[in-house]
Amino acid sequence: MNERSREGSLEAPTRHPVDWQSPDFWNKDALNAELERVYDICHGCRRCVSLCNAFPTLFDLVDESETMEVDGVAKADYQKVVDQCYLCDMCYMSKCPYVPPHEWNVDFPHLMLRAKAVNFKSNGASFRDRMLTSTDKVSGLATIPLVDVTVNALNKNGPFRKVLESTLGVHHAAPVPTYHRNTLRKQVKAFEKQIEALPVGRTTGKLAFYATCYGNYNAPNLGEDFYKVFQHNQIHIELVPREACCGMPKLELGDLESVRELKEKNIPVLAKLVDEGFDLTAPIPSCVLMYKQELPLLFPDDEDVQKVKQAFFDPFEYLFLRHKEGKFNTEFRQGLGDISYQVACHLRVQNIGLKTRDILNLVPDTVVTAQERCSGHDGTYAVKKETHDFSVKIARPVVRKVDAQEPDHFISDCPMAATHIAALSEKVDKPEHPMTLLRLAYGL
Repeated sequence: MNERSREGSLEAPTRHPVDWQSPDFWNKDALNAELERVYDICHGCRRCVSLCNAFPTLFDLVDESETMEVDGVAKADYQKVVDQCYLCDMCYMSKCPYVPPHEWNVDFPHLMLRAKAVNFKSNGASFRDRMLTSTDKVSGLATIPLVDVTVNALNKNGPFRKVLESTLGVHHAAPVPTYHRNTLRKQVKAFEKQIEALPVGRTTGKLAFYATCYGNYNAPNLGEDFYKVFQHNQIHIELVPREACCGMPKLELGDLESVRELKEKNIPVLAKLVDEGFDLTAPIPSCVLMYKQELPLLFPDDEDVQKVKQAFFDPFEYLFLRHKEGKFNTEFRQGLGDISYQVACHLRVQNIGLKTRDILNLVPDTVVTAQERCSGHDGTYAVKKETHDFSVKIARPVVRKVDAQEPDHFISDCPMAATHIAALSEKVDKPEHPMTLLRLAYGL
């Protein structure tokens, strides 16, 4: 092993497109050979052992094998590692020294994606997993009048949740979102208004809001917070005329054909908005990452996908870009006190820095303490019976720090991560979104 290989590359990491439309991608023997190669590199490094349960699972398999090397692990057990990966991307972005352009070319998350895709194509998925990842359909059904009341009541009913666990494998203690029939799309006319777009730096000042399934059905009030804050900063904002799920839940399942179908619903709409001079944003980091990274790597030759990528911004990234040009409103009416801030993994891997923290720190009498550790939620990982306890274990370091801080506010850019941590915390009554706090500071 040469010096460069042993110590890793000092060059900035790069991502190669996911070659999922080639026959070799789906070849099980080729997949197992690549899994063995990468598992062996990970076994020799073990730097990522504290990130999630995928790496401890791998290292236990190795240590308990007859050879105490990867060659002693049965190929049939390779999937046990894959099942513990929820594609947070943190091993690639923050830990692994062997990512491309290093000659070893290790992209652990996208190798796990390949393994998930091959497994899904061969074995399909359970009814539960298909249901949990079909966010549009589930949300649409759950927000039918009277159905929403029933669903929300049952989700809070202990005996029913135990039945749900025994029949569907949805853990009884996992927080599940509330559904609102008065969706954001039904409310948005009340707070829409015309504002003349002011281009500043990379931003056009004309923003299309991709509400996401969660923002439309589960947290419609969050959409109003976005509108009020952006309008207060002289940014024209309007709702994307129609949208489907971004595809991240299906990606994590390995259902790449469903990802393609959702891409074909969303990208033409979003690309047309870009052509009309709109920038794009969304309230959930995973959805932003889907358009910034995953879809461009899955469809590298699709010009509209690449166009949407260039126009998509994290909301606080957008505000900070305008702040750098002196066009962010810093006339706040009240301080926010002591804030504990869990930085979502899918925000961290966007490589934009902690812009949420930086914006909130502009508010007087406000101190933001960032916790850069995973919540362990991942949309479905914390909900499943077989992985809920692992998700709790992953979340514990953040929970301990939050409880020790006893903050005035606890926030995360990911509402689901925030809810998961708050449910485990002894000091947090209600998690909040950073945009909600920013609106509060403005007194809007």
